Amino acid sequence: MHDSTASSIVRIEHLDFGYGERPILSDINLTIRRGQVVAVMGASGGGKTTLLRLIGGQVRPQRGQVLFEDRDLAAASRAEIYAMRRRMGMLFQFGALFTDMSVFDNVAFPLREHTDLPESMIRDLVLMKLNAVGLRGARDLYPSELSGGMARRVAMARAIALDPALVMYDEPFAGLDPISLGISARLIRSLNDALGLTSIVVSHDVDITFDIADYVFILGNGRLVAHGTPQQMRDSTDPLVHQFVRGESDGPVHFHYPAAAVADDFLRAGSAGGGGAR
Repeated sequence: MHDSTASSIVRIEHLDFGYGERPILSDINLTIRRGQVVAVMGASGGGKTTLLRLIGGQVRPQRGQVLFEDRDLAAASRAEIYAMRRRMGMLFQFGALFTDMSVFDNVAFPLREHTDLPESMIRDLVLMKLNAVGLRGARDLYPSELSGGMARRVAMARAIALDPALVMYDEPFAGLDPISLGISARLIRSLNDALGLTSIVVSHDVDITFDIADYVFILGNGRLVAHGTPQQMRDSTDPLVHQFVRGESDGPVHFHYPAAAVADDFLRAGSAGGGGAR
């Protein structure tokens, strides 16, 4: 792996996970270093969001270990997992703000839920977090009054409200216009560096993610198929990495769903008067 465990915040060792009989991740081994922006990438359905859920302790591996700050989430009690989650921030796809709460109350929510701080201190902390994402002036607005990019930035402020050690971003760039996308990407990088965070970014947007990431893990067919710096991924000759980085329509990830040969299928359909079961 790319680093010693001494500087790691997350270590995953020989991890298997699936839903029922359907395997999702198989023999995953990876280490995430403190202070870095780390990208987790790969084709849709490849287990990227599941990996975030495993790190957050929402689901547990069927085999192997998930260690956060050297503590095994799989062996932790519910109380221990909740304590570890206070050291993590999460930005969900499209922000997932509480629609009936103002911007201020959305950001204040984790502080009110997990601390006994007085409201005067919560107010100062919320305004500091909103200022960090450029939205202190929007504190009294409601999510319905925000653009998609603004909502994502409010969600970032909420994710860092408790000063976590680790922030996980699940598709933070989905649905954003180019200006909002660039702002969000720069914020992830600048917040990471200014606050001394470690960030995990799950994204399909190769160019913008490579611009801000220190290290990249690429998942494919349930396995970790490649890892390295963004430049190493761009230079990779691995067929799956090459296809993903360049957005090619066919390769190890096929355009066509597995099917019989075209000629056989059409002949069979013609003789049967149709191809589908009724």
